Amino acid sequence: MNTALYELVKVFRALSDPTRVRIMKLLLREKSLCVCEIMQALNISQTRASRNLGILKEAGFLKDERQGLWVHYRVDDGLPNSYAGEVAGLLREWLREDEVIQRDYRRSKRALKLEEVFKKRV
Repeated sequence: MNTALYELVKVFRALSDPTRVRIMKLLLREKSLCVCEIMQALNISQTRASRNLGILKEAGFLKDERQGLWVHYRVDDGLPNSYAGEVAGLLREWLREDEVIQRDYRRSKRALKLEEVFKKRV
């Protein structure tokens, strides 16, 4: 059942976890990141990153794109769930000065792009 009520609940449920809010804030700022960069920026495991990215994608926030061995995530510009689009717009403005979010931003700047390391070895 995909009524408006359930679509709205799906959006709020997806953002009910601090890790998913942190991922959204990072992707709203960085545009596109692979799982390895998100792991490093948030200091979380690959399993945790992938699980939370899947929940955000299912809620209509994210789009993924496979590039060789890596999957890159970005906020979906054509958000199929209109509630996701509106909330993403608000989230872009919220928590700008939050200490945890700022720390994630700083870590993302230092994150190794493992695909680039891998290419250098080949």
